[in-house]
Amino acid sequence: MNAGRRLEGKTALVTGAGSGIGKAIALTFAREGATVMLAGRRAEPLDAVKQEVEALGGTAHVRPADVAVQAQAQALVDAAKAELGRIDVLVNNAGKTFDGLILRMKWDGLDEALAINLKSVFYMCAAAGKVMLAQKGGAIVNVSSVVALTGNAGQSAYVAAKAGVIGLTKSLAQEFSSRGIRVNAIAPGFIDTQMTQALPDAVKQTYLGRIPLGRFGSPDDVAGVAAFLASDAAAYLTGQVLAVDGGLHMG
Repeated sequence: MNAGRRLEGKTALVTGAGSGIGKAIALTFAREGATVMLAGRRAEPLDAVKQEVEALGGTAHVRPADVAVQAQAQALVDAAKAELGRIDVLVNNAGKTFDGLILRMKWDGLDEALAINLKSVFYMCAAAGKVMLAQKGGAIVNVSSVVALTGNAGQSAYVAAKAGVIGLTKSLAQEFSSRGIRVNAIAPGFIDTQMTQALPDAVKQTYLGRIPLGRFGSPDDVAGVAAFLASDAAAYLTGQVLAVDGGLHMG
């Protein structure tokens, strides 16, 4: 295997692939030789990423879906199996931040936070897990957050959901291991995306002062770790949580 093409011949399904970290993961996987299926709620950004994949000489398929809805998550996996032939890698990246103090929380907001950030991962892992069990192999990479390890005032719903992703990752690593399926998680720290760019400068400077490496991360920083976890180079890793955070959390 070419050392620069660690995912040569593999197929990968990436959720939340239209922008930010998901887009970077899809492009990195394509550079590494994988055929990718791009999933997200809107077709237009996925089509744009598909064009970038093809410009790299890669192959991509597009399937819009809201993975917070169980039937759509199942249909997405069915389409991926049909179009790709098999699913070697699943990356659960779809997510959305939710801010609000618990004493002011609207409970429908809590339901939405859990559906988008946690229940979607259950749905996707269950559906893709059946495919991987039949294949007797595969790799699942769940994107959590560093706040799941540290907590964060004013984000209790989001933090709880992302912490649930870590617990689910560890449990599924045990459930799926006998069939050669590895399940790991990434906990990104402060990553420079459109979402974080909108924060006030004072808030960004406060975070920057807490990061030992002295810079914010890029989506490519996360994508490189995702490619490693998806590859055979990580063949003896399962149930692990890798904090890609510049040292923000050291635990």
